[in-house]
Amino acid sequence: MANTGMTNTELLEEYIAKSGKKKGYLAEKIGLSSAGFRNCRINEAEFTARQIQILCDELNIRTEKEKKAVFFALIDA
Repeated sequence: MANTGMTNTELLEEYIAKSGKKKGYLAEKIGLSSAGFRNCRINEAEFTARQIQILCDELNIRTEKEKKAVFFALIDA
């Protein structure tokens, strides 16, 4: 059985690194503490739809395919 909605942590980290933006800056942009942002990145919490949109804008994630690969990775349960 597959579970959807899991963040692909490794891929998200790659986009963050490529952007050159600090994680603290991104956390602030989406209204989270650094710890809250970390929890979402490692799937201990979930990003909201609004947070995902802001991150896509900040990290130049432009296509639906890229967005799904990062934020809606399929994880086998």
